[in-house]
Amino acid sequence: MRAKAKAGTKRKASNRHPSNGNGRMGGEFFELRLYVAGQTPKSLTALANLRKICSEYLDGRFELNVIDLVKTPQLAQGDQILAIPTLVRNLPQPMRKIIGDLSDTERVLVGLDVRKNVEP
Repeated sequence: MRAKAKAGTKRKASNRHPSNGNGRMGGEFFELRLYVAGQTPKSLTALANLRKICSEYLDGRFELNVIDLVKTPQLAQGDQILAIPTLVRNLPQPMRKIIGDLSDTERVLVGLDVRKNVEP
């Protein structure tokens, strides 16, 4: 998965596949936004950790938008972002937020409510 720049403000990675790789349908689709502040160590760590989590637990079932608030600070208002990095799960409902560098994988999975979607 590669994140691509979009108009210099957002990077978007999409991994939409109906199958989870073993021929069976995957769980719910996840729409995620990661709010960062430029290329700070914490922002880069959060993005790397999120990419790893998505590839291991959400393969084929997510869309990720990375929003750099240094370039577009007005985008923070829509999701009421008060701290960065912040991960916002818009889908499935209800919306959830996780603040920090996402290094605690178990906390992120619980926060995103992903565990129930992982197949054995």
